[in-house]
Amino acid sequence: MLLTIDVGNTNTVLGVFDGDEVVEHWRISTDPVRTADELAVLLYGLLRQSALLREPDISGISLCSTVPSVLHELREMCRRHYGDVPALIVEPGVKTGVSLRYDNPKEVGSDRIMNSVAAMHLYGGPAIVVDFGTSTNFDAISARGEFVGGALAPGIEISVDALSRRAAQLLKVELTRPPRVIGKNTVEALQSGIVYGFAGQVEGIARRMRAELSPEDPGAVTVIATGGLAPLVIEEVPIIDAHEPWLTLIGLRLVWARNIGQAAGN
Repeated sequence: MLLTIDVGNTNTVLGVFDGDEVVEHWRISTDPVRTADELAVLLYGLLRQSALLREPDISGISLCSTVPSVLHELREMCRRHYGDVPALIVEPGVKTGVSLRYDNPKEVGSDRIMNSVAAMHLYGGPAIVVDFGTSTNFDAISARGEFVGGALAPGIEISVDALSRRAAQLLKVELTRPPRVIGKNTVEALQSGIVYGFAGQVEGIARRMRAELSPEDPGAVTVIATGGLAPLVIEEVPIIDAHEPWLTLIGLRLVWARNIGQAAGN
């Protein structure tokens, strides 16, 4: 089985694949000061508590990280604790199958590349991936499978945190869809602004990107949502065609197969 790890700025998502199916998954907070040994203990505990897995079942590891300090410790964890398991760390030089048409390709986060790999594999191009994470990432993939750029907006949680810090009378509220757009109290008003405000943002940016990607036929562009906060708003965004919660992990599986899988006998 293949263990995939996607380290984001706020959360780390782990998934175990049996073939092309995710059979187990976890979401934990990203802690930039965890050491390699602490990460190994945490991973051991997650694997041990699963009724579906045992640690020896892991025959490969594929990971990417947008947090350099965590990437360093994960690299050390793989070396010290999983030295006999073939591991792939997504970084420059790894074959992904996606061309980066970007002014400086090194600026593109590895998670955005993995999303593009998976989107192209599942739906073909042209496509737009909307990743609801610490930031809301909009990634554009051409009909030829090239990453051609995108847009980055403040994420839902950090926007709510900033609002509660800067406005003394506005509290942090539960991130959930309110019963109506016109809020009848402060909590409902905040929830309405969050849910429907971000839904409008996603709709507007995605429509403009579709028109640039495929001017003759914007409807030919597939819009895919992913990320932990996607379920909060996607029902209010008609332009979204598909929801793939494990898109980044699927990309990690595909890139692992491209680089290591055949040599490892998988």
